[in-house]
Amino acid sequence: MKKLILITLAAAVIAAIVGFLLYNKPHRDTASATSDFIVEAPALLQEFTQDETAANQKYLDKVVAVKGKVKLISADDEGNLNLILDANDAMAGVICTIPKADVASADGVKEGDEVVVKGVCTGVLMDVVLVRCVVAEKA
Repeated sequence: MKKLILITLAAAVIAAIVGFLLYNKPHRDTASATSDFIVEAPALLQEFTQDETAANQKYLDKVVAVKGKVKLISADDEGNLNLILDANDAMAGVICTIPKADVASADGVKEGDEVVVKGVCTGVLMDVVLVRCVVAEKA
């Protein structure tokens, strides 16, 4: 009976350690990551609007480099920067969230500029959403 309790306790401790390590695992560094896909903003939005399931299978959790014209720039309360790329659609675009730590990559970028933004695709709401982005290229 004592062995069973010790084995159960050891398994619980190991599970807790593994869970803690996985929960605190750092994100991929998108600045140095190789892009899985390079696509124009209108084409990316079109793929999601035509067949969201297929687009999710193709792009979800992948590093995607998106080229497009900056439609809007805004900052949130936490210091992150949101770039919305024009996708030739009045109602939707591609939202690229640049974390506070990488905001310097967007220095000098203004509305109307052509840029290539690299980030991790999380799918579509009304807009296609990329997180942990960096501005990879300014045109």
